[in-house]
Amino acid sequence: MSTQPDLLYSEEEEALRAAVRDLLTDHCAPADVIARVETDAPHDRALWKSLAEGMGLAGLLVPEDRGGQGASHREVAVVLEELGRAVAPVPYLTSAVVATEALLACGDADLLAALASGRTIGALAVGLHLAPGAAFTAVRVQDGLLHGELRGIADASVADVLLVPAEDGGLYAVEANAATITAQASLDLTRPVATVRLDGAPGRRLGDAEPAVRRALRAAAGLLASEQLGVADWALTETVRYLEERKQFNRPVGGFQALKHRLAQLWLEVVNLRAAARGAADALASGEDTDVIVSVAQAYAAPVAVHAAEEALQLHGGIGMTWEHPIHLYLKRAKADSIAYGTAGAHREALAARVDLQAP
Repeated sequence: MSTQPDLLYSEEEEALRAAVRDLLTDHCAPADVIARVETDAPHDRALWKSLAEGMGLAGLLVPEDRGGQGASHREVAVVLEELGRAVAPVPYLTSAVVATEALLACGDADLLAALASGRTIGALAVGLHLAPGAAFTAVRVQDGLLHGELRGIADASVADVLLVPAEDGGLYAVEANAATITAQASLDLTRPVATVRLDGAPGRRLGDAEPAVRRALRAAAGLLASEQLGVADWALTETVRYLEERKQFNRPVGGFQALKHRLAQLWLEVVNLRAAARGAADALASGEDTDVIVSVAQAYAAPVAVHAAEEALQLHGGIGMTWEHPIHLYLKRAKADSIAYGTAGAHREALAARVDLQAP
Protein backbone atom coordinates (compact mmCIF):
# COMPACT_ATOMS: atom_id res chain seq x y z
CA MET A 1 0.00 0.00 0.00
CA SER A 2 1.56 3.31 -1.08
CA THR A 3 1.62 6.25 1.30
CA GLN A 4 0.11 9.64 0.54
CA PRO A 5 2.61 11.72 -1.50
CA ASP A 6 3.82 15.02 -0.05
CA LEU A 7 3.30 17.66 -2.75
CA LEU A 8 4.03 20.68 -0.55
CA TYR A 9 7.33 22.54 -0.40
CA SER A 10 9.14 22.54 2.91
CA GLU A 11 10.69 25.66 4.42
CA GLU A 12 14.13 24.38 3.45
CA GLU A 13 13.02 23.84 -0.14
CA GLU A 14 11.58 27.34 -0.34
CA ALA A 15 14.83 28.75 1.05
CA LEU A 16 16.75 26.79 -1.57
CA ARG A 17 14.45 28.16 -4.27
CA ALA A 18 15.01 31.73 -3.12
CA ALA A 19 18.79 31.32 -3.13
CA VAL A 20 18.86 29.77 -6.61
CA ARG A 21 16.46 32.37 -8.01
CA ASP A 22 18.55 35.22 -6.61
CA LEU A 23 21.68 33.79 -8.21
CA LEU A 24 19.97 33.32 -11.57
CA THR A 25 18.44 36.81 -11.44
CA ASP A 26 21.91 38.28 -11.02
CA HIS A 27 23.86 36.03 -13.40
CA CYS A 28 21.43 34.62 -15.98
CA ALA A 29 19.62 37.52 -17.59
CA PRO A 30 17.59 36.64 -20.70
CA ALA A 31 19.63 38.97 -22.90
CA ASP A 32 22.83 37.25 -21.78
CA VAL A 33 21.40 33.80 -22.57
CA ILE A 34 20.34 34.95 -26.04
CA ALA A 35 23.79 36.40 -26.70
CA ARG A 36 25.48 33.24 -25.46
CA VAL A 37 23.50 30.82 -27.65
CA GLU A 38 24.58 32.81 -30.70
CA THR A 39 28.17 31.74 -30.05
CA ASP A 40 29.98 28.42 -30.37
CA ALA A 41 30.06 28.11 -26.55
CA PRO A 42 26.44 28.22 -25.32
CA HIS A 43 27.19 26.79 -21.87
CA ASP A 44 27.72 29.32 -19.08
CA ARG A 45 30.70 27.90 -17.21
CA ALA A 46 30.82 30.79 -14.73
CA LEU A 47 27.20 30.19 -13.77
CA TRP A 48 27.84 26.45 -13.50
CA LYS A 49 30.76 27.14 -11.16
CA SER A 50 28.57 29.32 -8.96
CA LEU A 51 25.82 26.70 -8.82
CA ALA A 52 27.99 23.62 -8.50
CA GLU A 53 31.00 24.76 -6.51
CA GLY A 54 29.71 27.92 -4.83
CA MET A 55 26.34 26.52 -3.71
CA GLY A 56 27.19 22.82 -3.75
CA LEU A 57 24.16 21.94 -5.89
CA ALA A 58 25.96 19.43 -8.12
CA GLY A 59 26.16 16.97 -5.25
CA LEU A 60 22.61 17.10 -3.91
CA LEU A 61 21.93 13.46 -4.80
CA VAL A 62 25.31 12.22 -3.60
CA PRO A 63 25.55 10.91 0.00
CA GLU A 64 27.64 12.95 2.40
CA ASP A 65 30.12 10.13 2.92
CA ARG A 66 30.87 10.27 -0.82
CA GLY A 67 31.45 14.00 -0.99
CA GLY A 68 27.91 15.21 -1.65
CA GLN A 69 25.12 17.00 0.19
CA GLY A 70 22.99 13.95 0.99
CA ALA A 71 19.76 15.62 -0.12
CA SER A 72 16.92 14.06 -2.10
CA HIS A 73 15.18 14.36 -5.45
CA ARG A 74 12.79 16.88 -3.93
CA GLU A 75 15.55 19.45 -3.51
CA VAL A 76 16.89 18.70 -6.98
CA ALA A 77 13.40 19.28 -8.37
CA VAL A 78 13.31 22.75 -6.82
CA VAL A 79 16.65 23.61 -8.44
CA LEU A 80 15.42 22.36 -11.82
CA GLU A 81 12.25 24.45 -11.54
CA GLU A 82 14.37 27.57 -11.19
CA LEU A 83 16.77 26.54 -13.95
CA GLY A 84 13.75 25.98 -16.18
CA ARG A 85 12.38 29.42 -15.34
CA ALA A 86 15.68 30.92 -16.48
CA VAL A 87 16.39 28.44 -19.34
CA ALA A 88 19.85 28.40 -17.81
CA PRO A 89 22.50 27.02 -20.20
CA VAL A 90 24.17 24.73 -17.65
CA PRO A 91 24.56 20.92 -17.68
CA TYR A 92 22.75 20.40 -14.38
CA LEU A 93 20.22 17.81 -15.50
CA THR A 94 22.75 15.84 -17.51
CA SER A 95 25.59 15.86 -14.97
CA ALA A 96 24.10 16.36 -11.50
CA VAL A 97 21.14 14.07 -12.20
CA VAL A 98 21.60 11.66 -15.12
CA ALA A 99 25.33 10.93 -14.87
CA THR A 100 25.20 11.01 -11.07
CA GLU A 101 22.32 8.52 -10.91
CA ALA A 102 24.22 6.16 -13.22
CA LEU A 103 27.27 6.36 -10.98
CA LEU A 104 25.17 5.79 -7.87
CA ALA A 105 23.97 2.56 -9.46
CA CYS A 106 27.56 1.54 -10.15
CA GLY A 107 28.91 2.70 -6.81
CA ASP A 108 32.03 4.45 -8.15
CA ALA A 109 33.01 6.63 -5.19
CA ASP A 110 35.88 8.56 -6.79
CA LEU A 111 33.99 9.71 -9.86
CA LEU A 112 30.90 10.45 -7.78
CA ALA A 113 32.93 12.76 -5.56
CA ALA A 114 34.38 14.48 -8.62
CA LEU A 115 30.93 15.14 -10.07
CA ALA A 116 29.56 16.21 -6.69
CA SER A 117 32.28 18.85 -6.40
CA GLY A 118 31.20 20.38 -9.71
CA ARG A 119 34.76 20.53 -10.97
CA THR A 120 34.09 17.53 -13.23
CA ILE A 121 31.09 17.42 -15.58
CA GLY A 122 29.72 14.06 -16.63
CA ALA A 123 27.43 12.97 -19.44
CA LEU A 124 25.73 9.62 -19.91
CA ALA A 125 26.32 8.65 -23.54
CA VAL A 126 22.79 7.59 -24.44
CA GLY A 127 20.45 9.52 -26.70
CA LEU A 128 18.52 12.36 -25.11
CA HIS A 129 15.30 11.04 -26.69
CA LEU A 130 15.38 7.64 -24.95
CA ALA A 131 12.65 6.79 -22.46
CA PRO A 132 13.29 4.66 -19.36
CA GLY A 133 13.23 1.05 -20.47
CA ALA A 134 14.03 1.79 -24.12
CA ALA A 135 16.84 -0.01 -25.90
CA PHE A 136 20.04 2.01 -26.05
CA THR A 137 23.04 1.89 -28.35
CA ALA A 138 26.21 0.28 -27.02
CA VAL A 139 29.74 0.49 -28.39
CA ARG A 140 32.08 -2.36 -29.23
CA VAL A 141 34.92 -3.42 -26.92
CA GLN A 142 38.06 -4.76 -28.55
CA ASP A 143 41.35 -5.38 -26.76
CA GLY A 144 40.15 -3.24 -23.88
CA LEU A 145 39.42 -0.24 -26.14
CA LEU A 146 36.04 1.20 -27.14
CA HIS A 147 34.86 1.63 -30.73
CA GLY A 148 31.59 3.06 -32.01
CA GLU A 149 29.38 6.08 -32.53
CA LEU A 150 26.64 7.44 -30.28
CA ARG A 151 24.25 10.17 -31.39
CA GLY A 152 22.08 12.74 -29.65
CA ILE A 153 24.19 13.00 -26.49
CA ALA A 154 23.11 16.05 -24.50
CA ASP A 155 25.83 18.37 -23.18
CA ALA A 156 28.61 16.11 -24.46
CA SER A 157 30.46 19.18 -25.72
CA VAL A 158 31.00 20.46 -22.19
CA ALA A 159 31.56 17.11 -20.43
CA ASP A 160 34.88 16.09 -18.92
CA VAL A 161 33.96 12.42 -18.67
CA LEU A 162 31.55 10.29 -20.69
CA LEU A 163 29.74 7.28 -19.26
CA VAL A 164 29.56 4.88 -22.20
CA PRO A 165 27.53 1.63 -22.35
CA ALA A 166 29.32 -1.21 -24.15
CA GLU A 167 28.23 -4.42 -25.82
CA ASP A 168 29.84 -6.52 -23.11
CA GLY A 169 27.21 -5.19 -20.70
CA GLY A 170 29.50 -2.77 -18.90
CA LEU A 171 29.35 0.96 -18.35
CA TYR A 172 32.71 2.62 -19.00
CA ALA A 173 34.15 5.97 -17.96
CA VAL A 174 35.89 7.61 -20.92
CA GLU A 175 37.76 10.89 -20.80
CA ALA A 176 36.03 13.33 -23.15
CA ASN A 177 39.30 14.28 -24.81
CA ALA A 178 39.70 10.65 -25.91
CA ALA A 179 36.53 10.90 -28.03
CA THR A 180 35.63 12.87 -31.12
CA ILE A 181 32.65 15.07 -30.25
CA THR A 182 30.80 16.69 -33.14
CA ALA A 183 27.94 19.12 -32.60
CA GLN A 184 24.56 18.24 -34.09
CA ALA A 185 21.83 20.66 -35.09
CA SER A 186 19.85 21.35 -31.90
CA LEU A 187 16.46 23.02 -31.59
CA ASP A 188 17.23 23.99 -27.99
CA LEU A 189 20.49 25.90 -28.22
CA THR A 190 20.78 26.06 -24.43
CA ARG A 191 21.09 22.26 -24.25
CA PRO A 192 23.04 21.22 -27.35
CA VAL A 193 23.40 17.62 -28.45
CA ALA A 194 26.37 16.01 -30.16
CA THR A 195 27.66 12.87 -31.80
CA VAL A 196 30.32 10.99 -29.84
CA ARG A 197 32.72 8.83 -31.83
CA LEU A 198 35.14 6.44 -30.16
CA ASP A 199 38.05 5.06 -32.20
CA GLY A 200 40.02 2.91 -29.80
CA ALA A 201 39.32 5.05 -26.74
CA PRO A 202 40.48 3.69 -23.38
CA GLY A 203 37.78 3.25 -20.77
CA ARG A 204 37.46 2.18 -17.16
CA ARG A 205 34.65 -0.24 -16.38
CA LEU A 206 32.38 1.11 -13.66
CA GLY A 207 29.72 -1.58 -13.43
CA ASP A 208 26.74 -3.00 -15.31
CA ALA A 209 25.24 -0.68 -17.91
CA GLU A 210 21.66 -1.96 -17.92
CA PRO A 211 20.58 -1.08 -14.35
CA ALA A 212 22.65 2.11 -14.36
CA VAL A 213 21.08 3.45 -17.56
CA ARG A 214 17.58 2.46 -16.47
CA ARG A 215 17.97 4.21 -13.13
CA ALA A 216 19.43 7.33 -14.72
CA LEU A 217 16.71 7.65 -17.37
CA ARG A 218 13.92 7.12 -14.85
CA ALA A 219 15.25 9.89 -12.62
CA ALA A 220 15.78 12.12 -15.66
CA ALA A 221 12.20 11.65 -16.87
CA GLY A 222 10.75 12.30 -13.43
CA LEU A 223 12.81 15.39 -12.68
CA LEU A 224 12.48 16.78 -16.20
CA ALA A 225 8.85 17.47 -15.26
CA SER A 226 10.10 20.02 -12.72
CA GLU A 227 12.15 21.79 -15.38
CA GLN A 228 9.06 21.80 -17.61
CA LEU A 229 7.08 23.24 -14.70
CA GLY A 230 9.59 26.08 -14.47
CA VAL A 231 9.24 26.80 -18.19
CA ALA A 232 5.43 26.76 -18.03
CA ASP A 233 5.27 28.87 -14.87
CA TRP A 234 7.54 31.52 -16.38
CA ALA A 235 5.43 31.60 -19.54
CA LEU A 236 2.21 32.06 -17.57
CA THR A 237 3.62 34.66 -15.17
CA GLU A 238 5.22 36.77 -17.90
CA THR A 239 2.14 36.60 -20.09
CA VAL A 240 -0.14 37.77 -17.29
CA ARG A 241 2.28 40.60 -16.48
CA TYR A 242 2.47 41.69 -20.11
CA LEU A 243 -1.30 41.63 -20.62
CA GLU A 244 -1.81 43.74 -17.51
CA GLU A 245 0.55 46.40 -18.93
CA ARG A 246 -0.35 46.27 -22.63
CA LYS A 247 -3.30 48.52 -23.47
CA GLN A 248 -5.72 48.53 -26.37
CA PHE A 249 -8.74 50.80 -26.73
CA ASN A 250 -7.48 52.53 -23.59
CA ARG A 251 -7.83 49.44 -21.39
CA PRO A 252 -5.48 46.59 -20.39
CA VAL A 253 -5.53 43.77 -22.91
CA GLY A 254 -5.75 41.29 -20.05
CA GLY A 255 -9.23 42.60 -19.25
CA PHE A 256 -10.75 41.13 -22.40
CA GLN A 257 -12.97 38.15 -21.64
CA ALA A 258 -11.55 35.83 -24.29
CA LEU A 259 -8.00 36.29 -23.01
CA LYS A 260 -9.11 35.81 -19.41
CA HIS A 261 -10.53 32.42 -20.38
CA ARG A 262 -7.30 31.37 -22.08
CA LEU A 263 -5.22 32.44 -19.09
CA ALA A 264 -7.56 30.69 -16.65
CA GLN A 265 -7.28 27.46 -18.61
CA LEU A 266 -3.50 27.78 -18.71
CA TRP A 267 -3.37 28.46 -14.97
CA LEU A 268 -5.31 25.24 -14.30
CA GLU A 269 -2.90 23.27 -16.48
CA VAL A 270 0.15 24.72 -14.70
CA VAL A 271 -1.35 23.97 -11.27
CA ASN A 272 -1.94 20.37 -12.30
CA LEU A 273 1.58 20.19 -13.74
CA ARG A 274 2.96 21.36 -10.41
CA ALA A 275 1.17 18.52 -8.65
CA ALA A 276 2.43 15.99 -11.20
CA ALA A 277 6.02 17.23 -11.00
CA ARG A 278 6.01 17.32 -7.21
CA GLY A 279 4.54 13.84 -7.16
CA ALA A 280 7.33 12.53 -9.37
CA ALA A 281 10.02 14.15 -7.24
CA ASP A 282 8.48 12.77 -4.05
CA ALA A 283 8.14 9.29 -5.58
CA LEU A 284 11.80 9.28 -6.63
CA ALA A 285 12.80 10.36 -3.13
CA SER A 286 10.60 7.80 -1.33
CA GLY A 287 10.73 4.93 -3.82
CA GLU A 288 6.93 4.54 -3.68
CA ASP A 289 5.16 3.72 -6.99
CA THR A 290 8.02 5.41 -8.79
CA ASP A 291 7.61 4.00 -12.29
CA VAL A 292 3.89 4.76 -12.46
CA ILE A 293 4.11 8.28 -11.03
CA VAL A 294 7.08 9.22 -13.24
CA SER A 295 5.18 8.09 -16.34
CA VAL A 296 2.10 10.06 -15.27
CA ALA A 297 4.17 13.20 -14.69
CA GLN A 298 6.02 13.04 -17.97
CA ALA A 299 2.91 12.18 -19.98
CA TYR A 300 1.24 15.34 -18.62
CA ALA A 301 4.21 17.72 -18.39
CA ALA A 302 5.33 17.82 -22.02
CA PRO A 303 2.09 19.04 -23.65
CA VAL A 304 1.44 21.57 -20.87
CA ALA A 305 4.89 23.15 -21.15
CA VAL A 306 4.59 23.40 -24.93
CA HIS A 307 1.07 24.85 -24.69
CA ALA A 308 2.18 27.44 -22.12
CA ALA A 309 5.09 28.57 -24.29
CA GLU A 310 2.91 28.70 -27.39
CA GLU A 311 0.26 30.77 -25.60
CA ALA A 312 2.96 33.13 -24.31
CA LEU A 313 4.28 33.60 -27.84
CA GLN A 314 0.84 34.35 -29.27
CA LEU A 315 -0.41 36.57 -26.46
CA HIS A 316 2.72 38.72 -26.53
CA GLY A 317 1.79 39.65 -30.08
CA GLY A 318 4.46 41.05 -32.40
CA ILE A 319 7.14 41.47 -29.74
CA GLY A 320 6.91 37.78 -28.93
CA MET A 321 8.03 36.97 -32.47
CA THR A 322 11.30 38.87 -32.16
CA TRP A 323 14.70 37.33 -31.46
CA GLU A 324 15.35 39.93 -28.75
CA HIS A 325 12.46 38.67 -26.61
CA PRO A 326 13.32 35.46 -24.70
CA ILE A 327 10.05 33.64 -25.43
CA HIS A 328 11.65 31.69 -28.27
CA LEU A 329 14.15 30.21 -25.80
CA TYR A 330 11.30 28.85 -23.70
CA LEU A 331 9.36 27.51 -26.66
CA LYS A 332 12.44 25.71 -27.97
CA ARG A 333 13.23 24.31 -24.53
CA ALA A 334 9.62 23.12 -24.13
CA LYS A 335 9.61 21.52 -27.59
CA ALA A 336 12.97 19.82 -27.03
CA ASP A 337 11.93 18.63 -23.57
CA SER A 338 8.76 17.13 -25.05
CA ILE A 339 10.85 14.43 -26.75
CA ALA A 340 13.58 14.18 -24.10
CA TYR A 341 13.66 10.99 -22.02
CA GLY A 342 10.58 9.69 -23.82
CA THR A 343 7.64 11.42 -25.50
CA ALA A 344 4.30 11.80 -23.77
CA GLY A 345 2.99 9.00 -25.98
CA ALA A 346 5.80 6.66 -24.98
CA HIS A 347 5.08 7.30 -21.31
CA ARG A 348 1.37 6.72 -21.80
CA GLU A 349 2.11 3.37 -23.41
CA ALA A 350 4.46 2.46 -20.57
CA LEU A 351 1.85 3.53 -18.02
CA ALA A 352 -0.85 1.48 -19.71
CA ALA A 353 1.36 -1.60 -19.60
CA ARG A 354 2.17 -1.07 -15.93
CA VAL A 355 -1.47 -0.81 -14.87
CA ASP A 356 -2.60 -3.50 -17.32
CA LEU A 357 -4.71 -1.13 -19.41
CA GLN A 358 -3.98 -2.10 -22.98
CA ALA A 359 -5.32 -0.33 -26.06
CA PRO A 360 -8.22 -2.08 -27.88
